[in-house]
Amino acid sequence: MKTVRSISFLIFFSYIKCQTLQRSLLDAAMQQTNGQNYLEENLKAVTNIMVAQFLQKLTYEEVRIIVQELLDLTEKCKSLKSHELPSESCHQLMTTFLEHICNNEGMADKRVFSDCCNINKTARHKCFLLHKKDDAGYSEIFQISNPEQICEMDKENQVPVKDQYIYETSRKHPFVYGPTILTMSVCYETAVQSCCQEENKTECFQTKLEPIKKYVREISLRHHHLCEIGIKFNHRVATAVELVLLTKKQPKANFSEIAKLQLMDYICSKQAILSSKFTPCCELPEPFRGECIINSENDDKPDLSSLPLRRFTEDQSVCKQFTDKQDFFLQRFLYEYSRRHPELAVPVILRVDTVYQSLLGKCCKLENPLECYSHGEGIFQRVVRESHERVKNQCDLREKLGDSNFHDRLVVLYTKKAPQLSAQELIVLTKNMAAATAKCCPLNQERQFVCMEDSAKLILGALCRRHEAEPINAAVGHCCDDSYAFRKPCFDDLLKEDLCKAPEEELQTEKQKLLSNLVKQKPNAAEMQFQSIIVNFAHLVEICCQAEKSETCFQEEVSLFPCLFS
Repeated sequence: MKTVRSISFLIFFSYIKCQTLQRSLLDAAMQQTNGQNYLEENLKAVTNIMVAQFLQKLTYEEVRIIVQELLDLTEKCKSLKSHELPSESCHQLMTTFLEHICNNEGMADKRVFSDCCNINKTARHKCFLLHKKDDAGYSEIFQISNPEQICEMDKENQVPVKDQYIYETSRKHPFVYGPTILTMSVCYETAVQSCCQEENKTECFQTKLEPIKKYVREISLRHHHLCEIGIKFNHRVATAVELVLLTKKQPKANFSEIAKLQLMDYICSKQAILSSKFTPCCELPEPFRGECIINSENDDKPDLSSLPLRRFTEDQSVCKQFTDKQDFFLQRFLYEYSRRHPELAVPVILRVDTVYQSLLGKCCKLENPLECYSHGEGIFQRVVRESHERVKNQCDLREKLGDSNFHDRLVVLYTKKAPQLSAQELIVLTKNMAAATAKCCPLNQERQFVCMEDSAKLILGALCRRHEAEPINAAVGHCCDDSYAFRKPCFDDLLKEDLCKAPEEELQTEKQKLLSNLVKQKPNAAEMQFQSIIVNFAHLVEICCQAEKSETCFQEEVSLFPCLFS
């Protein structure tokens, strides 16, 4: 099936590398596949993944029954003669599946999906996606601590290890792209068969299975995040993310070729032109080929000195192009800017793109638009510089405070930004942020910048999904929903904006919240210490709101509050 073979943009977001997967394990697993038709021959496995990801509460047997019903329908479509028109649902497995759920009176969880079934087919898929629960706490049968049970199940072969792994991984990680689960299932099966021959099975499983579980957990975050973009924001945002990722992966490709890069067969047929870095991957069978290409390094930056970006900021015809074919023109700009700046993180490139669109929207209404948009290059540089400064300020603050005090500072800041979160939620959120800075800040400046932006988008994405499920407050909602590109700067500025624009009554409330949180943290502190904090808080607001860089001022000064008790 062409729809199965095509690698959708979801998998292009999973460019994080899994260095821990041993090459020997992959080599052994690849011997079990037989080349080009791997995905077509594993249509049953792909269908199993799809059903388990959408109907997460079903048992293995219930999933198996539905899968067989879908495959029978597919076979019926295949048997139609050339003059017979297949039903619309035969053309696409997903459409068939969703239709099957809605038409089946006895389907499990049908009441949960009744709202989805009552809307048109275009919106139905999105509705079903919203019902998915990531890492919903389903227990795993294959625990590394019990290798004998795993080996016994594999020996009896009542339910093949590979099939059981696909079922459990799919329901536990419902946003992981199907071919990725297929790849990992082959690795998992090979590892189990190998370890069951070893005397020390527990040690073998720990060595070979834990890296697979870690890889799936990490890639699940990225796939879920990209899926969220497609659901929450308009089509242009999702397309822009896809375009940037593809262009960064292969900056030598022509603009007209970018869409074709979603097909692994096309990439491998053009590897001599596109990138020599794909050569080792293209020698692999499916499903390993696609996973290898996704995890390969971005190609080297091409020499584009003869094609300057000035045509987007100095050409007289910019407004005509922008007005006549806005989407095409902006995609072209995004493509050209991305291939010139592989060192920038995706959100930063999207900020430049957003600012450029806003600039043209304003300038093209003026009598002399060229004079207006000719300042574009300087504006782009400012966007990048400000993004760099935010990351640098965070890393400098971490170095100044140390890891423990830096984490305390994050707890204070985010308790103020989202006091509606439980203490446990705040601790998890800020712990992830502190871990990101500990990982990213020691890197060189370029890698530090990309690492921090990349980590922030995933952490804030999780926070926004929490808000989607149970609204936190209007300010958090605004940052989550207003602009994907500027989500991180919005959260960075949240405290500053609230305090500098708040009326006296709201400032009083903020002081009281601060006092309440400090008492909870330090219940045995003297009353005079708390009074001193409140006086300092009022002084902090006055000083920082007048400072040239008020955000940096707030970050540095607020972080000192826990230290006043030490």
